[in-house]
Amino acid sequence: MHCPFCNAEDTKVIDSRLVADGCQVRRRRECTSCTERFTTYEGAELLMPRLIKRDGSREPFDEQKLRAGLLRSLEKRPVSIEQVEEAINRIKQRLRATGEREVKSLAVGEEVMNALKDLDEVAYIRFASVYREFEDLNQFREEIERLEKTPHGSLTRSQKS
Repeated sequence: MHCPFCNAEDTKVIDSRLVADGCQVRRRRECTSCTERFTTYEGAELLMPRLIKRDGSREPFDEQKLRAGLLRSLEKRPVSIEQVEEAINRIKQRLRATGEREVKSLAVGEEVMNALKDLDEVAYIRFASVYREFEDLNQFREEIERLEKTPHGSLTRSQKS
C-alpha cells in the first residue's frame, strides 16, 4: 500500500478490525518513511450476475436502478432508508448466492416483490401493478386478495390495515 502523504511504497499495519457486520476489515496503517498514519478498508469484491432481459438482451446489474424502483414504490410510505438499504443488500446477496453468471430479470423482479411484500403492502401493490402490467381493477383486486391470504410476519399492524 502506497502512503497517500509521501507516496512511499512501504507501510505497516498497526491495527486491524472487522467492521460493517464483518463484511469489511478496517486497517490502521503507518508509513515507514514519513510516519503518517492513515486508514484503509478492505472488502471482498463480489461480482453481480448479468441480467437477461425479457427480450433476450443482456445488461450488467445496476444497483441504482434497483434502488430507484424500490424508492419509487415506497414513495410517501413509512419505510426508513435503512430498511430499503437492508432490502437491497438481501436482494443482492440472494442473486450472488445463485452462483450463476447470468440471471433472468424476472428473478430480480420477484426478489423485489418479495422484499416489498415484507416492507410495505401498498408499495408491493404499486410495484406489482407496473411489473405485472395490471390493466383493470380486477387484477388489483385479485392481487390484494392473494396478499390478504398470505401470512406476513414482519408487517406492522398499521401496514396491515
